[in-house]
Amino acid sequence: QVQLVESGGGLVQAGGSLRLSCAASGRTFSSYAMGWFRQAPGKEREFVAAIGWTGGSTYYADSVKGRFTISRDNAKNTVYLQMNSLKPEDTAVYYCAATLKLSALRSRLTYDFWGQGTQVTVSS
Repeated sequence: QVQLVESGGGLVQAGGSLRLSCAASGRTFSSYAMGWFRQAPGKEREFVAAIGWTGGSTYYADSVKGRFTISRDNAKNTVYLQMNSLKPEDTAVYYCAATLKLSALRSRLTYDFWGQGTQVTVSS
């Protein structure tokens, strides 16, 4: 079991940056692949980025590639999402998620544990 708590959301102007953090409980954080998803009002939750156990493998949605960077610090039980060049269409609630699986990391069905989400609002 792992509990996840996101932070770092807020209101930012288009072109700005934010860094989201997701702190995980438990002593087995390094065993989990981690993902970030987002959900805008009236839309389904969509994949944003994922990272493997050691951080050596990363995956991104095409819509954020080159702008967002996922990373993890296993010593701090934390995964990060650095978001640069933000656009109004990035506005959503952002969720982090954890899974023991190493495949299909772009699918929300792969993940077993979810945080409560943090709101990101990008103004034009």
